[in-house]
Parts: sequence; structure tokens; C-alpha cells
Amino acid sequence: MNLPIEFCDRMKIMLGKEYEEFLQSFENDIPYAGIRLNLRKENTKKLFEKFYTEDDKIPWCDYGYYTDKEKINGKHPYHLAGMCYFQEPSAMAGVEALSINKEDFILDLCAAPGGKATQAGVKLSDRGLLVANEIIPKRCAVLAENVERMGISNAVVTNESPEKLADRFTDFFDKIIVDAPCSGEGMFKKEPQAITEWSINHTKTCAVRQKHIIDCAYKMLRKGGCILYSTCTFAPCENEGVIDYILSEYPDMELMDTGLDMFSPGNGKWIGTERDMSQTRRIFPHINKGEGHFIAVLKKKGKSEERRIPKTKPKPGTDVGIKLFKEFEKKTLNTDIEGSFELFGDNLYLVPHGIDTDKIKLARAGLHLGIVKKNRFEPSHALVLALKYSDFKNKVSFGAEDPMLNRYLHGETINSDITGYAAVMVDNNPIGWAKGSNGILKNHYPKYLRLL
Repeated sequence: MNLPIEFCDRMKIMLGKEYEEFLQSFENDIPYAGIRLNLRKENTKKLFEKFYTEDDKIPWCDYGYYTDKEKINGKHPYHLAGMCYFQEPSAMAGVEALSINKEDFILDLCAAPGGKATQAGVKLSDRGLLVANEIIPKRCAVLAENVERMGISNAVVTNESPEKLADRFTDFFDKIIVDAPCSGEGMFKKEPQAITEWSINHTKTCAVRQKHIIDCAYKMLRKGGCILYSTCTFAPCENEGVIDYILSEYPDMELMDTGLDMFSPGNGKWIGTERDMSQTRRIFPHINKGEGHFIAVLKKKGKSEERRIPKTKPKPGTDVGIKLFKEFEKKTLNTDIEGSFELFGDNLYLVPHGIDTDKIKLARAGLHLGIVKKNRFEPSHALVLALKYSDFKNKVSFGAEDPMLNRYLHGETINSDITGYAAVMVDNNPIGWAKGSNGILKNHYPKYLRLL
């Protein structure tokens, strides 16, 4: 792999006698790949035992495994049912260091495609609040799809600038994830284009942008709350340099122990400071089985006052939508879904408690329950993925290798005596809707997801 000369010169200075070993790690052009299990789903660990053993485990994530697409890929029913998420192994480490509580209000400020956001969302176990933001619309759409696929019900996906969010949500979040846009040095193997775009000036430009994003994150962080700052680059100006900026600009911020002692400590001397950076962590591919990454956790000193929960008025027509949904719920589900309902056009959402999204660009206002059409309610794909086996009155479950499940995923019907909506499942995990009449379950699996 042809690495930039200036990059190599800098890494020689940083690594000294370890440099040749670091360079050798690039000779294998295949990047490390990982898969993270969704513990919200039924029997996930047991079902994946046929693919992975203890030897495949990623040391810093209890439910992460090294993998390749020959074992399981994006078309596998387990993936389509949101039972797993493909994620680079190093990228799993940061959220593990954040010590998430189930009642936390969490913001992932640069969230696409959704790895860290969904990892945090699973830890919340449908409590608290997750706001996953992405400023680029196309990437935001991918983020929303991944949040939906993983069945996370308490998430709002926004498509806003950090400045807009900071003006709205001052002193609001308990935990903020800033997986900052960076020069991508750690992804040279995975994304060769990053090599052609790389320059010393590019790393400096990224550092300026990262500091601006941190300014916005600081404003939204409650006292006593924590920021996870991470990048996928080795560049000190984007890593220790940004941490030095935070500690200098905001004296009430302090570095915390990540607990990730298997990784290399940061070094303030690389940016010309005597400030202790040993609590930050850097992942080098010649030391750990993962691509390049940087991780730091910072806490805002003090104790916040009680959070102000905004009062919002339901949009016109919401009451009708709720009535139709509750009729559907009584016929179809064994659970009673409660919370704040909101109608956006014809789409009914269950909006997480404690957030006002008025005048905020949304890709997902919460859990999309379905569409209200005149005198009927059509459930969404998001709803079936957010529920569990016991929540459904009618269901049909197939093994992952069952030909009938494969036909369903291709858009075909299923023979069944069930009348009305039923959940189609893979090993007792919902994967889509079907609707029964006259001995046939008509296929309601989304057309854009059907296998070709």
C-alpha cells in the first residue's frame, strides 16, 4: 500500500522503533471486520453460536465478534431482523467506555451510519432518550434505516447542524458522542480514497472543524455529564490537540479513565504540551486487532438542576390516529403501547418523552407506528422490528434456513389460517408483517428490502 510520505515521516516520529511493525500491518490490505449482536433480540447469543466461538470475541466488547462476510452477510435473515450490526472492531470500544445508564438522555452528534448510535440505543433498553444526528441528508437516511432495523423505539433521528441543535438543547444531554469527521488515517485499508485525499493541511482543517463541533457539544452537555470524543485517525492535531483545546477552553471539563487499558495511551508531547494525555487511548493496528482509532471521555464538573421537560400540543388529527392505532393494537398485539403520540402528515409516531422537535429537521420523530388512512391503520415495518415475540397475538416463525422464510423475503405469500395482521419471524425474532385472509398470508415485507 502506497502511504503518503509526510504521513510516514510523522508516524516514524510517533512510534520510533515500533514504526516498521506498524508499517507491516498495512501489508494485509483486508481491514479488520466485526459484528455486534443486538441483545434486545431473543436468544441472540445462542443463535450466533453456530457462527462464532469465544476465540472470535472482540476483547473490548462483550457482544462483538471478528467476522467476515462468508460467515454472515447483509442479506442474512438475522441481519434483516436487526439481530446484528456490522461494525469495525475498534469503533465498538468508545461506547463501552461511556458507562451508559438506562435513564440517560444521549446525543450522537455525528451519527451516520449508526454504529455508535445503535450501540448506545441498545444499552438504553428502550428507556431514556437517544437523539442521533447527521447533517448530510443521504447519510441521515441510512442512519434512520439502521436505527429502525435495530428496533430502537426511543430514538429521534435529526438532520441538523450542530449549531442548530446547540441553540435548542442547551444543558440537555447526559452523554454526548462526538465521533468526529476526521482525516481517516485509520481507515486507509478500508477506504483507499482517504489516502488520495490526505495531506497535512487536511488534518489541520479537520481539527478546526472538530473543535467547532466540540464547542456545540459542550453547550448541550449537562453538568455531571460526559462527552465521548473519538476519531478514526492517528493525527495528534485531531486527537490530543482537540483534547488540549477542550481542557484549555473549558476548565470545568476533566479527562476520565476509559477503562480501555488494552489500548495505547495518548501523548501530549506529540502536540508540544506537557499536559497529561495518558487517559486518552489510541488503537494501533500493529498492537490491537482493529483499525486506527482514538478515544477520550471527558466529564463536565458540577451537578445539573432538574431537566426542563417541554410541554407540547399534539398536532391536529393525532387523536383520530391514536384511536385507529388502539383498535389495531387490541386486535393484533398483546401489549399496550403508552406514551406521547404525534401525527406527522399521515404518519403516526410514538415520540420519546422529554423532547420538543418543533422546527427541527427530522428523519425519524421516534418510533414510526404506521400510516393512518381514512378509517384504518396500516402498521409500519419499524413497529414490527421494535416488538418482541410475546407482543404479537398472531405470528409465524421459521428457522433462518427455512425455504419458506426465503420465499417471504422475496415477496411471496405464506399459506396460513391466520386472519388479520401477523408477525413473520426468524427464530422467534420479528422480521416483517403479513396479513391473512382466505388461507393465505399476503406479503407486507417492504418492497425496497426484498431480496432479488
